[in-house]
Amino acid sequence: MSMLTPPGMGGKYRITGDKYPRMRRSRRRGRLVLGVVASVAALSLVGWGTLQLIDVFTGGGDQASAAGSRTNCTTKAGASPSPSAAPLPRPGQITVNVLNATARGGLAKKTADELKKRGFKIGDVGNATATYDKKVKGTGILLGPSTALKTSLPVLGTQLVSAETRTDTRKGTEVDLIIGNGFKSLNSKAAADKALTALSAPAPAATGAKKSCG
Repeated sequence: MSMLTPPGMGGKYRITGDKYPRMRRSRRRGRLVLGVVASVAALSLVGWGTLQLIDVFTGGGDQASAAGSRTNCTTKAGASPSPSAAPLPRPGQITVNVLNATARGGLAKKTADELKKRGFKIGDVGNATATYDKKVKGTGILLGPSTALKTSLPVLGTQLVSAETRTDTRKGTEVDLIIGNGFKSLNSKAAADKALTALSAPAPAATGAKKSCG
């Protein structure tokens, strides 16, 4: 047995020369690692592609673009819309007391009869109280509760040119037409109807907000 023969080999194997066999790692393990890495990469690509398809079909890209656009837009408000006014009452819903503050007799009844023809309800007809008798220099005074300031009084005002509007602390909804020294007659029915139509017309629509993007 040669001295170079490892013990226990029984002389079956001989080692000759100066080269020895080297231990090599299994190629299977390396291939397994490469396979795992490749699988992970493939799954990542598939997932990314799926997300892209979802965005295309659901419009996700458009939403993102819209969101981006909004961040660069400033809104310029136009004219603020005026609060919607309460609907005006019709003449038939308004009760008018016609009071004469002049020295001319019969003026209250004549005026009341004409207002009745135009659809107004007539309440008291007679002379004005001492507070106003012979003290109204203009065509007349339209007097009523504060709640009538933007409802009944403007409607009654279409019947008389240059009448002064006032409010008091009365209860109820009746209004007074106090005839003054400057009164000659009510507006013509055509002129009164035209004024009433203009009064009832809706206000023009307010300008909408404008967007400026940069």
